[in-house]
Amino acid sequence: MLAIRLIAPEDPEFFKLLFEKIAHAPDFFRDAPIVLDVAPVADRSPIDLEAFLEMLRGQRLVPVGLQNGSPAWNAAAQACGLAIFSGGAPASAQTAGRQQQTSPRSAPGRPAPAPEVRRGPSTVITEPVRGGQQLLAPEGDLVVLAPVGHGAEVAAAGHVHIYGALRGRVFAGMNGAEDALIFCDQLNAELLSIAGIYLVNEDIDPSFLNRRVRIRCDGERLLIEPLG
Repeated sequence: MLAIRLIAPEDPEFFKLLFEKIAHAPDFFRDAPIVLDVAPVADRSPIDLEAFLEMLRGQRLVPVGLQNGSPAWNAAAQACGLAIFSGGAPASAQTAGRQQQTSPRSAPGRPAPAPEVRRGPSTVITEPVRGGQQLLAPEGDLVVLAPVGHGAEVAAAGHVHIYGALRGRVFAGMNGAEDALIFCDQLNAELLSIAGIYLVNEDIDPSFLNRRVRIRCDGERLLIEPLG
């Protein structure tokens, strides 16, 4: 699930900036389940959550829960039919500037050290991954020796290697390992994600498209590096 971290929800520009972000990748956000992360404002009185949720639903987002709330926030959320989640770091829907190839993370700092890549067994796939297919390597790296097509998803707890064209979605470090890497021979991905930090196709510098690249976390963003 995606998380919207509420830093200044009363700011008149809040929804304008959020909707601009959604407009960059409407298919990614459409009907997406959303968790409200209220850690930065948990010590304040809750906002009018019902009105706030209606604004989100008007953009085809589906708010389902709240995390990092105080008792007052949790009570307000439950009154609106939201579930209460423990703290976490789902992918963020916030906006931010871009330096080289960047992707915003929901929080300016991290509450705890990031876990390392799990060194479990690698999963090797030799056939093309077609649209609608989902492949998962839950304990180690994923190696795909063929193309990943539009609408396909591949995910791994560790690194992801695509020895072919990457046109679908790829998730590395899906358990929060920020030292996970993504490698591909031909980049044209719909979405790149490492440890919940994501980058959609519309935000990828065109100079990297159809090239052999490596993607890694660089602080609160994703960095794309050419490999020849």
